[in-house]
Amino acid sequence: MSSSLANCRRVVVKIGSSLLVDGASGRLRVAWLGALAADIARCQERGQETVLVSSGAIALGRRALGLASGALRLEEKQAAAASGQIRLAHAYQDALGKFGIGAAQVLLTGDDTESRRRYLNAKSTLTTLLGLKAVPVINENDTVATEEIRYGDNDRLAARVAQMVSADCLVLLTDIDGLYDSDPSANSDAKLIPEVREITPAIESMAGTTRSVDMGTGGMVTKIAAAKIAMAAGCRMVLTDGRVEGPLARVEAGGRCTWFLPSANPRTARKNWIASGLKPSGTLVLDDGAVRALARGKSLLPAGISAIKGDFQRGDAVILQDGAGTEVGRGLSAYSAADARRILGHKSGEIEGLLGYRGRDEMVHRDDLVVTQALLPTGV
Repeated sequence: MSSSLANCRRVVVKIGSSLLVDGASGRLRVAWLGALAADIARCQERGQETVLVSSGAIALGRRALGLASGALRLEEKQAAAASGQIRLAHAYQDALGKFGIGAAQVLLTGDDTESRRRYLNAKSTLTTLLGLKAVPVINENDTVATEEIRYGDNDRLAARVAQMVSADCLVLLTDIDGLYDSDPSANSDAKLIPEVREITPAIESMAGTTRSVDMGTGGMVTKIAAAKIAMAAGCRMVLTDGRVEGPLARVEAGGRCTWFLPSANPRTARKNWIASGLKPSGTLVLDDGAVRALARGKSLLPAGISAIKGDFQRGDAVILQDGAGTEVGRGLSAYSAADARRILGHKSGEIEGLLGYRGRDEMVHRDDLVVTQALLPTGV
């Protein structure tokens, strides 16, 4: 499994607070962050895209504000996050900048991954940043989040981000080198589970007995919850001890860890979700040329649409029909029904003039589209 990480196209790395911030002094572990930046630079050199989901803002901010040790009230956490986040962002900017890599801060709340429109906006931003070779550094927006809506840990946030960007691999860097069948600090005979292909009740029970001393709010239970999300999205996940300098290099070299391996890849999982996991909100009627284009694996352009039925919003699932009313596919619409009706039958170059803004060239991009089996070439 040592080559699994090196072979991934897009990787999300989650960094726990205890790795980034020294628990005794509250200071940033500069040398560790520099080694992680070297790991990221190596990934980029071989063409991999990387996203970081980083804790640490509250831990840095509480020292800067002189807050006492121990539990913090919600408003104190939010104040610490506001102070610490700017320090955290600058730290990543400096560390990655030494390798000529740009960093971009992105703050998310639970609503950003649950609300369809905000999800699409966040996804678009992250995809654009990756296309520009920048490294998004993501954290939960603790400054405005409340107890009712916040994730409470960055493990599940990292899994949602991996799902959002269709990552191939999620790396959880923590203070333990994997999942054990019992608590290794209490049982010297505890065995590391090197590979998990399904989250069974037995695996979940192991999570309840494996203790993590991470200063953050996550634990082994939240890491298994993250694995469920990632695996459902076709994303493999690796859980490993991140305390060593160069933790990604350690994984690549075959260091101790637990791999969580899904049965499908991100593309297949996403296609299955579009085909059967969503309730369509409308219908696009295609002309014969568009139907033939879909059969060749092309995207659906506004020029190929002859009629629109129903009321839907950007990102909603829609049925694709031919002129005879036969379903030929399903996909996610890049436009609302109102805007789609204004641009149907027109060339992509006319969209900005018709809508007053520059949207996507495609009504349904091929990555967001599933064609029916009848349209697929023989043998596919």
